[in-house]
Amino acid sequence: MRGLRAVFVCLLTALALSGCMRRSAPVAVVQPAVYAAPIPVAYDAAYRLDAGDRLRIVVYGQEGLTNTYAIDAGGSITMPLIGAVHARGLTPAGLASEITGKLRNGYIREPSVAVEIEAYRPFFILGEVAAPGQYPYVPNMSVESAVAIAGGFSPRATRDRVTLTNTDAGGSIRAVVPLGTPINPGDTVLVGERWF
Repeated sequence: MRGLRAVFVCLLTALALSGCMRRSAPVAVVQPAVYAAPIPVAYDAAYRLDAGDRLRIVVYGQEGLTNTYAIDAGGSITMPLIGAVHARGLTPAGLASEITGKLRNGYIREPSVAVEIEAYRPFFILGEVAAPGQYPYVPNMSVESAVAIAGGFSPRATRDRVTLTNTDAGGSIRAVVPLGTPINPGDTVLVGERWF
């Protein structure tokens, strides 16, 4: 066994001296396993609702009121008993409070309401991408992931910056931004054409 080990060490030494084993880093590095707690998905409590958002509204103990509701072009949802409820510009918690107030006003003694976003309004991507159009928004999306969803850049696309248009209650803001910029539901991404 000792003789075999000596032969093996001699072969490795010969290979190293001949230059066959040149490398700048080890081939494999064993690191101790480190387990981190999963990172919770950040819920944006300040998210403002607008037309196109689809909501799951739960009124505890009231199966006839619990349902999925879409915010219409006017910025409202329509629920049984209370009718139209203005939702545009409110947070999900603000809408829950609004619905609670309307239900308490002669319909249910102590209503308990929860509002969660089932689907965000879509974003739009135009210009030099493979498949421009309207796509569903996914939380924590960046311009780069929006381009990937649209099939990637076309051969003539400007690949380092895009024009991003964000519309909210204060109006529209248009800016030229890099690919790592986060986008919001309802934003429009315009990928420009390069000239060379």
